[in-house]
Amino acid sequence: MSYWGYYPPYVPVAEKKARAAKKLKELSKKNPNLKPVILQGTKIARTWWGKAWNLNLERYADYDNRIGRGRSYVRHGAVLDLQIDSGVARALVQGSQSKPYSVVVSIKTLKKERWQTILSQCQGMLESLQELISGSFPKMLGEIFIHKDDGMFPHPKEITFNCSCPDWAGMCKHVAATLYGIGARLDESPELFFRMRNVEMGDLIQQAISGHKEKLLARAARKSSRVLEEVDLSSTFGIELQGSGRPIPGAFSDPSILASDAVSSMPRRTEKAVKSAKTKPPKRSSSLKSSKASLKVADKKTVRVKTKTGKSGAAKKKAAKRRKVL
Repeated sequence: MSYWGYYPPYVPVAEKKARAAKKLKELSKKNPNLKPVILQGTKIARTWWGKAWNLNLERYADYDNRIGRGRSYVRHGAVLDLQIDSGVARALVQGSQSKPYSVVVSIKTLKKERWQTILSQCQGMLESLQELISGSFPKMLGEIFIHKDDGMFPHPKEITFNCSCPDWAGMCKHVAATLYGIGARLDESPELFFRMRNVEMGDLIQQAISGHKEKLLARAARKSSRVLEEVDLSSTFGIELQGSGRPIPGAFSDPSILASDAVSSMPRRTEKAVKSAKTKPPKRSSSLKSSKASLKVADKKTVRVKTKTGKSGAAKKKAAKRRKVL
């Protein structure tokens, strides 16, 4: 673009970068609060918010033919400072002159009617603040945000700008660099977009997440058919559920029915074992068996001795009788 018919000489990109870096270092000594736009790589925007901002500018014919002139300025670090506030963005852009140019971009704040419409449309579409900041929300929600007529992003008629350079064009390279710089800054801090449009990000989060919670609570209120009621469990197993506070009437209250109730509540195998224990005598220990066996052996020996003794006496009597006869 000519300045009153004067065309500045071509300056290589490497020289532009060196000049911008030198000027930034010089200004930082006087003002340490400078916030330069420094890209990570060659892409101006990497996240959803930065890309959506640039896309919104490029889809309007009023901007598409002129805004591209600011891309190279952003890439070689010409935006030395960018401050974003409610309805305004101020920047210092290094141009062909030694002194950087001052740029002011005014953006109308979002109308309350449009903001309320967006809030109602976003109900139940978000689950967390992190999801909103990272841009990892459903595609339908993104379409609501960037809608050309009723979205959150500004129209060209809602943006006005001013630059201190001598370029009389409708949009100079420094303004275009500032607009692209806003897109790059939204990569780092998406909440600045809400500040610039003068709306509360918390309102959107509350509306969107509250709708999601209501859906979850509605689902939780519907009990599954696979879940047994507490009363059914108590009557089935004959036990008192923990925390129910409702004891089963008559359970283990009468000592006379304690044994029968206990046996009836046992499994089948255990019940058989208890019944067999009632009919069969208890098994004796091995020591008792051995002692009784030894007693039986002793009794048999005694009987044998007595028997032998008895037989010898009778024989003697018979012999005596025989002697008398003779």
